[in-house]
Order: sequence, then structure tokens, then C-alpha cells
Amino acid sequence: MTASLVVLISGSGSNLQAIIDAIASKQLNAEIKAVISNKENITGLERASKANIPTHVIEHQQFSSREAFDQSMIQIIDPLKPDLVILAGFMRILSDGFIDHFHHRLINIHPSLLPKYKGLNTHQHAIDNHDKIHGASVHYVSHELDSGPIVIQAEVPVHAEDTAETLAERVLYEEHNIYPLAIQMHIDGRITFDEQLKVDGQLLTKPLQWKDKQLLK
Repeated sequence: MTASLVVLISGSGSNLQAIIDAIASKQLNAEIKAVISNKENITGLERASKANIPTHVIEHQQFSSREAFDQSMIQIIDPLKPDLVILAGFMRILSDGFIDHFHHRLINIHPSLLPKYKGLNTHQHAIDNHDKIHGASVHYVSHELDSGPIVIQAEVPVHAEDTAETLAERVLYEEHNIYPLAIQMHIDGRITFDEQLKVDGQLLTKPLQWKDKQLLK
């Protein structure tokens, strides 16, 4: 069965493109029903249009509250009945009501090895703290920012000559590997998240690692 997805974006949409490419290459058995952005005139919307995916722009500045903005998204998303709502560089903190509405089918990718470096400027934090290893995490969304159960992580070495920009580029490459994989594992029922996060029926006590590819087959 082909799964249905809705993707939320705010910028360039490189992770959106990775998902589009994974669908085109049959790596991902899914269809993107819609892409929703809180900003107009962004590259991510162009990527969606080129792939003939319906797009919606809902500018958050037009709403009196976070809850009202989120409700407007729900009104677009619900008729599409998505199996997953995917945050792909969506730079808005979601209301508790939105998170509860899409409970256990709302996922995000974050550019750090959570629980380290929640929020913004993660690459600079890693450099400033002289980290040897940095990376990215796919997690289910919870009420606390960047704190939901982590499914899979990919590690990236931090080089002495790295800037935030060079480090971000390498992390982004790994994001494009692990996000479609996590989505497909959810679609296949290999990942289940009810009260507990399980993979292949077993309680997941620590995140899967992209480097341990035998675990992901």
C-alpha cells in the first residue's frame, strides 16, 4: 500500500527533495499529498511544484495566535488523511493541540545528535564545544522542543578546520539518507510508537545508527 504524506517546510526544502527523490527511485513507497509552507517565495515550494505536488502557503503572521495558525493547517491536512506529517525544515514551534491531533504520526529531523543542541545554531555549538562527533536525528514530535523519541541518528566527524557552513553541509548529506529510511520503516510498520517506541516489535532503548546498516535491513 502506498502511504500518504504531508510535508511542512519553511525554506530550501532539501529534505523535501530527498523524499521526492526516494519516492521516484522506489526507495520510498509513498505519495506526497501536499506541501505546506509558512513562507512564500521559497525554494522548497519550487521543488514541490516541479514534482507536481499541491502546495499551500499559510503565512503565520496573518494569525493572532499559534493555535489559530495551526488550526488552519489542520483544516488542510485532515481531508488528505496522511499516514505521516513530516517536518522538513519547518521553522515554527507547533502548539500542543496540533501535536496531539497528529499524535504518533508527526516526525521531524533535527541537525544534532539529540539530546544535545536542541533549537538553532547546532553546528556552531558543536564547533564551539570542540565536539569530535556531530550529526542528525530523526524523532517523533512531542510537546517539548526537539525532545520526542529518537528513531535513528547519523554521525558526522567534526574537523579542526570546520566552519558552521562546512559542517552543516556534511550533516545535511546524512539527513538525506536517514529521513527517507525512517519514513519507510514507519510505513512498513517496523517502527511503532504508541506509549513506547519499538522497532521490529522490540523496545528501542537507544536510537538506531545509520552506520549500523545491518540493523536497518
